[in-house]
Amino acid sequence: MAQRRFYDAWQFMNALRNILEILVVRRRLVNGLLALVCAALMGFALFAQYGLQLEPCPLCVLQRVAVISVGLILLLACLHGPGKTGARVYGLLAASAATLGALVAGRHIWLQGLPAGEVPACGPGLDYMLDVFPLTEVLRMVFTGSGECAEIVWQFLGLSMPGWVLVWCVFLFVAALVVNLPAVQGPAAGESA
Repeated sequence: MAQRRFYDAWQFMNALRNILEILVVRRRLVNGLLALVCAALMGFALFAQYGLQLEPCPLCVLQRVAVISVGLILLLACLHGPGKTGARVYGLLAASAATLGALVAGRHIWLQGLPAGEVPACGPGLDYMLDVFPLTEVLRMVFTGSGECAEIVWQFLGLSMPGWVLVWCVFLFVAALVVNLPAVQGPAAGESA
């Protein structure tokens, strides 16, 4: 019985190792595909803004910055084709940017869930705030939220726009780590250190 368990555990570890080796070989491709996912998300955000006439609130703009950051980091990882250490750095940077995006989206969802009486009053636009106030004050005002951030103007399958950003940021977080952190067996063919 113990021998059978050992054999099953060995088979599982061997299969997991094979999957990780495939991921290492395909790391550049997957990083490129994840960068394309970020580009598609930004494409939809621009369609929503210009095609559906949904003006982004300050928190939406910060979520866009996070998704663009994740996309640029993963694009650099794809173009660079780093070795083990470089892949880990890219993975952690992309995961950090995705975490920031998820936190902003979570705050946005929280604002959308407030009762009508507790919603903060609408404030000035982000462009105006950036022109007039120092960056630390702008960030404080943005995260305090405003009435425009609490409005739900678009939904798909029961989730608002920030809900979907949260879902995608969690996906990008997990994908960036799964693809870039294992980095077993050193650099794969065509990758530098």
